[in-house]
Amino acid sequence: MSTIDSLPPLRDVIRTHDLQARKSMGQNFLLDLNLTAKIARQAGDLTQCDVLEIGPGPGGLTRGLLSEGARHVLAIEKDVRCLPALAEIAATYPDRLTILEGDALEIDPLAHLSPPIRVAANLPYNIGTELLVRWLTPKEWPPFWQSLTLMFQREVAERIVARPGSKTYGRLALLAQWRADARIVLQLPPEAFTPPPKVSSSVVHLTALPEPRYPADAAVLSHVVATAFNQRRKMLRSALKGVAPDIEDRLLAAGLKPTDRAEQVPLEGFCALARAIAAP
Repeated sequence: MSTIDSLPPLRDVIRTHDLQARKSMGQNFLLDLNLTAKIARQAGDLTQCDVLEIGPGPGGLTRGLLSEGARHVLAIEKDVRCLPALAEIAATYPDRLTILEGDALEIDPLAHLSPPIRVAANLPYNIGTELLVRWLTPKEWPPFWQSLTLMFQREVAERIVARPGSKTYGRLALLAQWRADARIVLQLPPEAFTPPPKVSSSVVHLTALPEPRYPADAAVLSHVVATAFNQRRKMLRSALKGVAPDIEDRLLAAGLKPTDRAEQVPLEGFCALARAIAAP
């Protein structure tokens, strides 16, 4: 019998600790341990890694990560109701699980982790995108993490891997693909969760690149991309007129047509434009 089998089924854990998922906290629990183990395997070989998990809830993915051999897991959980259930997992895996109570948006996890570090999480829907953007836009690159294996609403996942010309292509795709390889590795229907959400979900795996694909100042690129897609229906010369007084000249210097729209411009083009705007 494996250690994961020595713990009670998740439905029993939820019943014992009265852990009904709360919509206000973006909670949808995965109870199938075969599925949580499958998600954990998408994060790769964890035996030599520390893993950061956000929003573990009753601990389904936590158990998957530990049973798949994670060296150490740091689980950050805001919902105090879940802490006793997580403590039971920590007792089963001595010295391999640290639990922090609090808001993941306010906690610096690095004091509790040792490199190499990977992130794996069924992210609460209400903070998932904000956390991803933070992880993709640190002041220094490479980041603290080797890879991110994250659950999102399918719509968000498709935005992360989107290509130019598609309706889902935008800021999130550009931020992700500038500094990482991003791919969808699993699709999950609503009935995989308790309670079932109204949308399907996807697991996205992102691997950090040693350096960005194309040179650009991170702050300038982020500003240009956000401004361009804020008015994505407009031509670039109109959408970006507030970025530089001679924006048409800078667009041409970057090899872009002033009449193009943001969704037509590939990553390399935005990086070239960021360099042109940053030039004296």
